[in-house]
Formats: sequence, structure tokens, C-alpha cells
Amino acid sequence: MLNSQDREFWFVVGSQHLYGADALEEVKEHAKEIVDSLNENAGLAYPLVFKALVTTADEIKSVMKEVNYDDKVAGVITWMHTFSPAKMWIPGTKLLQKPLLHLSTQFNKEVPWKTIDMDFMNLNQSAHGDREYGFINARLKINNKVVVGHYEDEEVHAEISNWMRSAVGFAASQTIKVARFGDNMRNVAVTEGDKVEAAIQFGWTVDYFGIGDLVEEMSHVTDKDIQSTYDECNKLYDMAPGDNDPEFFESHVKEQIKIEIGLRRFLEKGGYTAFTTNFEDLHGMKQLPGMAVQRLNAEGYGFAGEGDWKTAALDRLVKVMTDNESTGFMEDYTYNFTKGDEYIVQSHMLEVDPTFAETKPRVVVNPLGIGDKEDPARLVFDGKAGEGFTISMLDLGTHYRLVVNPFEAVTPAEEAPNLPVARVIWKPKPDFKTSIKKWIEAGGGHHTVATLALDKDVVLDWAKMVDLETVLID
Repeated sequence: MLNSQDREFWFVVGSQHLYGADALEEVKEHAKEIVDSLNENAGLAYPLVFKALVTTADEIKSVMKEVNYDDKVAGVITWMHTFSPAKMWIPGTKLLQKPLLHLSTQFNKEVPWKTIDMDFMNLNQSAHGDREYGFINARLKINNKVVVGHYEDEEVHAEISNWMRSAVGFAASQTIKVARFGDNMRNVAVTEGDKVEAAIQFGWTVDYFGIGDLVEEMSHVTDKDIQSTYDECNKLYDMAPGDNDPEFFESHVKEQIKIEIGLRRFLEKGGYTAFTTNFEDLHGMKQLPGMAVQRLNAEGYGFAGEGDWKTAALDRLVKVMTDNESTGFMEDYTYNFTKGDEYIVQSHMLEVDPTFAETKPRVVVNPLGIGDKEDPARLVFDGKAGEGFTISMLDLGTHYRLVVNPFEAVTPAEEAPNLPVARVIWKPKPDFKTSIKKWIEAGGGHHTVATLALDKDVVLDWAKMVDLETVLID
């Protein structure tokens, strides 16, 4: 359900009429060649389209208006081939409402010392034009990205592609809708937040619903609907009744499927892309949603427990950026303090995201111990290994803050026969002690969104786009 809209980025090259028509034609051809090269060789996350050579304030303003009103366009990449007087960029740049990347490159890779003359210098003066253009963006306080290097360099390709993912995240952020089933967990501080400010700064819509609204939707789910999904689960997962009576096991799994179908229908009707639940608010429910949440996570819905709508929205955001690969809601649980092998066990009561699964998930039914409801079904697996990072969103009263910490995920080396939940293990960077100390000092929450499928710069660039204070522990 990611509903990834086709996106593209426009390439705009700046110059002026001072150099004559022939020079401007060469500027345009060079820009087109750069765009073609990037599309063919850079492995960009999204296509790049040569849009225009601009030489006047009116031309710039016209392009930026088009950018704003074309939903397919996620952002603009500008290049100053020559000197482009920056006063003429002011009206258009002030109008721009989408992300901006300034590519500091030039057509030629090396200085041709044997043939260089003033005609060449006048035409190929990106180093000159970059300073003028950079000044006006700084003066206007534009949170733009600057990428420096020759357009054929792999490092430049990676930076552009990562920024594209950030820009698509920026667009997706404006459409995130979170459905809260119940309120926040009582007496918990970090899950609270200013929803109005989140709407203004990030574009998030956060709506409350009583759990009865979900129960009503579930009442329309038929046995036929449930059996169809149960058959699908039999193919996807290992069914593990354990000591449970087979009929008891099947009925409890089917109850989760009923919750799943009701949840999906409710979210689809309201256009919601993320949701929260709360084990303190389950009136009319037989089970706390477990496997139901996990299967919706696998489709791309954002989620967080205990009414933590900030983390649910972040989860959806990063899922869009990663195409829902190895990304999900997580919670810090238990430390391992063995010298030389320190790590944190990450899990949750039920809802560990199956996009993290290294092993084939098993469906189990076990007591939960909280919520005072039936034993819920859940998917159990071991997490993937790899390099990743985790993020936490905080409302500090005066402003929001994002805390970011890279980690190394490792596949568990030991069995945990008595642990009826999925588990993910990671070793935080730069080292265990520094990471935990700095995380706590920054106010980082126990609920996070983690990913193994993204460069941290993608999230850092998104944070810059929405003017969000960021603490990087690295």
C-alpha cells in the first residue's frame, strides 16, 4: 500500500545573456548531456528531466511556479554553468515550495591548459557562478542541499540519489495520515506531542478514533474473508501451534486475521497510511493486535504502539524512502553488558516488523501478560544482520528534535526458546557506552524507527528540509 507515485526531478541550468546566443546554446547542450549521463550511468532513485536554461528573473519564476504545481515533480536540481547574477533568482527561489539541490559541477573534468583562453573561462565558470548562487540561498535561508564534484563521479551519483529519496520523503510527509485507536499510554511522557505543530512543520494529519470504531468495522468481516487470508498465511509462514490445542490455535490466529482485515478496511476508507494501538484501550476486542499489525507493516503501513503517533508517522515516512525494505518500528528492551560483546536487544510485545526477518516467520499463540485479553497470535523470527541506523522524534515543548544513531545489526547467535516475540540485535555506534549515554542525554525515546536499507544522510537531509533540529550520534 505504499502507493508510490511516479516522481521525477527537474534540472535547471543558470546563465545570463552577457555571453551571447552561441554560448547559451552550448550551455543548454552541456546541461542536456549531463542529464542524459546521470540518467544512464548514475543509478538514480528517480528520473531527472532537463527542464530549462534560465537567464532572467521571469524565466526562473515561471519554472518554480511549474515545480510547485506539478505533483509529479519532487524537487529541483540547479547548476550554474556560467555566472548567473543571483538577484534574478530571488523571486523564483522565494516562491519554491519543494526541495532544492545545488549541483556544484562543471562540464569539463580537467582544465585544458594547452588550449584554455578567455572564451573558455567565460563559458566554464561554475566555480564563479556557484559562489554567487550559494550566497543568495544562504541569504534567503533556503534549506537546500549542495553536492560538489564532477557529474561522472560515483560519490556525486550517490549523494544525488540519496537526496532524491529525501525529497520524495518530503512530499510523502505532507500526505501522512495517522489513525490513533485510543489515546497514548497513561503516564508515559515521550509519546506525547503537539499535533498542530506536527501538521505545520511536517505535514502530518493525526486523528483519534475510539476502539469501538475498529470493532464496528471488524463486525463486517466474513468467515470467507478470514479463511482466504488464513490459507495465505499457511503458505507464507510456518504454523507453530506448540502445546496449544489445534482448534484453539487456529481460532486465535483467525481472530488476528479478523483484526487485520478490519484494520485495513478502516485505514483504506479514511486514507490513513499509519496507525497506533494501545493495550490499555481494547474494549470490545478479544486480542491486542499482533500479527494483524505485523502483516500491515509488511504492506507499508507505519505503526507504533502505546499511541505513539510521532513514531508511527516516522515509520511510514522511512518506509516510503526505502520502498518498505528492512524498516520498522522498534523498541529498546535489554542490554548485554559482556565486555567486547555489548549490544541491545530490540523487540516489542508483539509487533516487530517482518521486513526485518532473516528467518521464515513462525505463527505462534502465547499469553501476553498485559491487556487482560486472549492469547494473541504473532509472527516470530530472528532479525537480519547489516549496517543501519535508528531515529527517535521528540517534542521538547519548545520544538521538535530528531535523534539519529547508526548501528550494526547482528543475527542472534543463540536460541531463545522461551521468548515468544521476534528479536533484533544491534551494536550501536560509535561504541556501546557512548551511544547510550549520548542518546539518553539528548532525550532519545525508547520507541524508534530503524532501517537497514538507507543511508543516514537521507533522513538528515529530510530533517533539514523541514527545519528539524537533529542530534547525530556517530
